[in-house]
Amino acid sequence: MPGTRKLGRATDHRRAMLRAMVTFLLQNGKIETTVTRAKEVRSMAEKYITLAKEDTLHNRRQAMAFITLRDRKDPKKDMVKKLFEEIAPKYAERNGGYTRIIRIGPRRGDGAEMAIIELV
Repeated sequence: MPGTRKLGRATDHRRAMLRAMVTFLLQNGKIETTVTRAKEVRSMAEKYITLAKEDTLHNRRQAMAFITLRDRKDPKKDMVKKLFEEIAPKYAERNGGYTRIIRIGPRRGDGAEMAIIELV
């Protein structure tokens, strides 16, 4: 069941971290993280890609509320536009499974299992 891993963080910190990771994944196409975080990010990213497949004002506002960016002038609109007009149409014929997790071995410092999560 998605969203049940605590990841050793308080609820608000965990939500903020996962929102940022999903945003970064949608922005760049792939990220490197631990396997457990990658599994949580996968469920959230796939939810928002599925949401973006139907382009309605309500869905855009839901995505706008979720995406976290503070780089450029009005970046949320640019990211939501990319999600709805570039990313989601690529998966129009696909029913889920928009991401892939590739395990890359243990991290040098603490031995945590690392993975790359990327859009298919």
